[in-house]
Amino acid sequence: MRIAFLGTGRMGTELALHLLAEHELTVWNRTAERTARLAEAGASVAGSAAGAVEGAELVITSLFGPAAVRETVIEPALIPAGVPWVDTTTVSPADADEFAAAVPSYVGVPVIGTLGPARKGTLGVYVGTPDEALRAQVLELVAPWADPARLRGVDSGRKSAVGKLMANLALAISAQGLREALALGEATGTSPAETLEMLDSTGLAFIAGMKGAFVRGERGTEGGDFTANAIAKDARLMIDTVGDAERPGADLPALRGALASLEAEIAADHGEHDFSTILLPGAERTGE
Repeated sequence: MRIAFLGTGRMGTELALHLLAEHELTVWNRTAERTARLAEAGASVAGSAAGAVEGAELVITSLFGPAAVRETVIEPALIPAGVPWVDTTTVSPADADEFAAAVPSYVGVPVIGTLGPARKGTLGVYVGTPDEALRAQVLELVAPWADPARLRGVDSGRKSAVGKLMANLALAISAQGLREALALGEATGTSPAETLEMLDSTGLAFIAGMKGAFVRGERGTEGGDFTANAIAKDARLMIDTVGDAERPGADLPALRGALASLEAEIAADHGEHDFSTILLPGAERTGE
């Protein structure tokens, strides 16, 4: 299949690499240098998004957020009629509704996981569209990205967007929980390694295992798997999505605590570091 792949940042590149064996890819990125790995692997490189889409049988986008989707796809009416549009960008449910109304062939396909699972093809992936035949086609297409147990078809892009935001809400809040557990540990004379071990049988076991290498100093946060800027952007989408809802918890206090920690790191020029930067002993303080 002739596929146009728009947005070849770190995640987009990993996703596109999985498709090269079976498909003919033309790629585009606003920063052309970021297409180099894919060009070396055999993809064609277009000088514009419109050039990439010309003649494509399917279009995939992997952009930074909904504003980039509007600028790249919606405003120029980029997608030809009848050509499926697979969008892996993290967006809000309202954004997904907007994009589906603008482009009937829209399929919301957010991925859940970081660069390691992306390379291994073990991401969680939602495929959301009311068109059952199109959903089946896209489920087959993106199977190389996914852990089969975590590849889910749903009946709308909105549901896909909700699933992605739920996953990242859990990630942000659990990271904030680990940050606070490490602070409690330090206050009681418990080393970070001991704290991680104690958390192994708790609800924070997943995040402790996922980010333990950063906490122990075995990995640096520069060039990490999921940046502070990216997860903070997603947290703001969640806050905007909840709006003025009245259910208890709708003020999202735990998420706002995580966002404050992330924004402190962003203000310290750590926005492009892995979000584990909030877990380090030298992390910026909040609430002062």
